[in-house]
Amino acid sequence: MKDLDRYRGCLIGGAAGDALGYAVEFLDSASIKQMYGKQGIAEYDLKGGKALISDDTQMTLFTANGLLFGTTRGCVRGIMGSYASYIGVCYRDWYRTQRESYPLKGEDFHSWLVNVPELFHPRAPGGTCLRAISGETYGTPEEPVNHSKGCGGVMRVAPIGLYLSADTMPQEQIDRIGAEAAALTHGHPLGYIPAAALVHIVSLAAHRDDLSLSEIVADMKASIHRQFKGNSYLPAFEQLLDKAVQLSQQNLPDEEAIAALGEGWVAEETLAIAVYCALKYSSDFDKALIASVNHSGDSDSTGSVTGNILGAYLGLQAIPAKYTANLELLDVMTELADDLYHDCQINEYTCSPDGIWEKKYIFCKYTPH
Repeated sequence: MKDLDRYRGCLIGGAAGDALGYAVEFLDSASIKQMYGKQGIAEYDLKGGKALISDDTQMTLFTANGLLFGTTRGCVRGIMGSYASYIGVCYRDWYRTQRESYPLKGEDFHSWLVNVPELFHPRAPGGTCLRAISGETYGTPEEPVNHSKGCGGVMRVAPIGLYLSADTMPQEQIDRIGAEAAALTHGHPLGYIPAAALVHIVSLAAHRDDLSLSEIVADMKASIHRQFKGNSYLPAFEQLLDKAVQLSQQNLPDEEAIAALGEGWVAEETLAIAVYCALKYSSDFDKALIASVNHSGDSDSTGSVTGNILGAYLGLQAIPAKYTANLELLDVMTELADDLYHDCQINEYTCSPDGIWEKKYIFCKYTPH
């Protein structure tokens, strides 16, 4: 069942975790406590009055744009390519925002997001993403572009699970799109299998009211096992997920439990830490987010994925107001979440009443107010 509150919660929740963790991304836990107290960072560290997002949320927004660009192309032309191909061309637009100045010259782009000046700020973009996107060809699971399993693939794919549900296509096909989107830039199986797993979790969290989060994680584990059975790296991934689930049921300090899972610089650790935090605090977005960023590691990515999961599961109404106040690009995230929810309503014969959808997803001329 579609719920606009969950769509908004997923994108905004992910951005909230990203912004909370971005301030401490490269600090160890001792340094975080020294700066913010023994609890660690629990409120935004504002810069210029804003809680800044990192490349994690930037690329997440371009993923969402790519999904809607592809669907719209299919609706108005009657034929479309793979979702990964449309996501890929939108990532090239993101790459230009990291290398060029606003406004972009020419009209060779596919995302209306290039009309958002605030996105033209490099926020510690991952070198693997930059190199892969600037190359001549993208990778696939079958033909990898590199052997990277960094978290740059998993941290950006939540919109796929948010947008697609088992009502529209088989769940394993949705998961596959998540793997393909990550494999554009990350070719190691542990770079794209966690992305498929996250997409599975978000899809069920956003669209199934009859499942608890622990049941959703169990369903994901069973599905991923079927899909990637025989992959030599799958057992290590499954063992780490099992450890995350087990730790979430114990009474260890969060910092100690997260340290047992890793630091989050690689995709399987990012997902495991997010699963641990989301399961342990499945009804408390605030506690989950604080736990997810206060560790020695990739705090913005672990915070982002945790926020995506719990935002989709609990909805925007469960996200404390402190996480929406001063959040950079909140209006853009809300608008994209709404577009994912309402989806493309035009075809080759029917236009939108106000022409805005065409400006966004055909002509890329839309500028948010």
